[in-house]
Amino acid sequence: MTTTGGGIGMIAIGAGGLDVAVAMGGGAYYITYPQIVKVNLTGKLSDWVSAKDVILEVLRRMSVKGGVGKVIEYCGEGVKTLSVPERATITNMGAELGATTSIFPSDEITLSFLKAQDRAEVWTELKADDDAEYDEVIDIDLSALVPMAACPHSPDNIKTCEELGEMKIDQVCIGSCTNSSYVDMMKVAHILKGKTVHPDVSLAIAPGSKQVLNMIAENGALADMIAAGARILESACGPCIGMGQAPNSKGISLRTFNRNFLGRSGTKDGQIYLVSPELAAASALTGVLTDPRTLGDMPKISVPEHFKINDNMVVPPAAEADMDSVEVLRGPNIKPYPETAPLVDSISCQVSLKVGDNITTDHIMPAGAKILPLRSNIPAISQHCFTVCDEDFPRRAKNMGKSIIVGGSNYGQGSSREHAALAPLYLGIKAVLVKSFARIHRANLINAGILPLTFVNEADYDKIGQGDEIEIANVRADIEADKTQLTVVNKSTGAEIPVLCELTGRTKDIILAGGLLDYTREQLAKQ
Repeated sequence: MTTTGGGIGMIAIGAGGLDVAVAMGGGAYYITYPQIVKVNLTGKLSDWVSAKDVILEVLRRMSVKGGVGKVIEYCGEGVKTLSVPERATITNMGAELGATTSIFPSDEITLSFLKAQDRAEVWTELKADDDAEYDEVIDIDLSALVPMAACPHSPDNIKTCEELGEMKIDQVCIGSCTNSSYVDMMKVAHILKGKTVHPDVSLAIAPGSKQVLNMIAENGALADMIAAGARILESACGPCIGMGQAPNSKGISLRTFNRNFLGRSGTKDGQIYLVSPELAAASALTGVLTDPRTLGDMPKISVPEHFKINDNMVVPPAAEADMDSVEVLRGPNIKPYPETAPLVDSISCQVSLKVGDNITTDHIMPAGAKILPLRSNIPAISQHCFTVCDEDFPRRAKNMGKSIIVGGSNYGQGSSREHAALAPLYLGIKAVLVKSFARIHRANLINAGILPLTFVNEADYDKIGQGDEIEIANVRADIEADKTQLTVVNKSTGAEIPVLCELTGRTKDIILAGGLLDYTREQLAKQ
């Protein structure tokens, strides 16, 4: 998760693969200037309350769409009480706010962490100016927070442990990019040491890196986990994206991950709750959701003064002089990029799908063990597009030849998964008309040459139904003329619906060319 870098003062912004490829090839990376939200932290976390509870509180207040077009900047005296791994947990899940990124200052806490990683020479102090101005301010008293959980099926569906009660659970998964640091692992090992996982619970733990795994193996913490009955997984996304450890049907799974979207776990009716490592480990022992504050005195586990440094598996890229000799191997499962074409004069087609609010990239292009191996095969992976919402969508869209999708607010939230644009492109989607977009997905649609449209009046969402015939006349000429308001005519009902097509000069040219690859070729040809 790119935004994790905000924990050490990095402006770490997620981006679609094509945008990154163009930038790596020497092109520019473009982004709309965001608003800045100040989250003012005061006080100090109580025992057994964690950084996970901080970001769950922010999600409770702002929602999964409250951060769209915004950078979240953490400030205040409470910042000094949080270690770099704790800060990284908070910035990691800033993506679930829809935020452009989240950031902490780079201070003496950051320097101490970098020293422990033998990287002190790269440290620079970075902080907000004393007279910095913000578009919005949120105040959070860390000492007032309690253990919480994000309930199915959204990271902003927040309830406290007390509200949820002693809910019976089936599975616990600890790890992912959000909560798999050395300190997280040591806290979990402390809770599990000398105990046994409840017989009705399956516990899986994924240390966050080779470094973390090495260190807990050497100090005995890994043995404590294994002795307690935990299954140790590789340092990877794993269960977070449905790659193994799918819960039983309707099973309740407590996970320290960042997302709990419907079906993401690999089980369509799995009930996924997002919690802290402390709460997860305590619950694994009791078989019910357990407030970690019942565990007694909290151990003092700090970031190590020195991490084990071993980069023997890091392979540097080929030298520039040898680049031409590097062979790119393409197996039979790697298929060409979907065909694109310049924007047509008018769009006339059916609505192949209508969906509601907060559609995620996991709804559009699911993950999981069955699907992820097809990432290089767009024709094959497209057969799973939107099947979480409508199993018949891929066949219907392909048979229509061309169509549009209609959606609600915050369409495309979640990961930067560009396959959520490439699969619809392959299936003939020409435009997506919604109440509002998540930033990265909108950019990915533009890069794929799919027209991103938003309702001028959100109530007009009700004037279009799945299967309706629609027309957007003279769309190419209107976009060339820099018109931002177009008209969608529902030929099935006669309704005329004003829509916004807000494109800058560059994104306008990308859409007219048929996508970012076509646009890039045109620009290179002019040089």
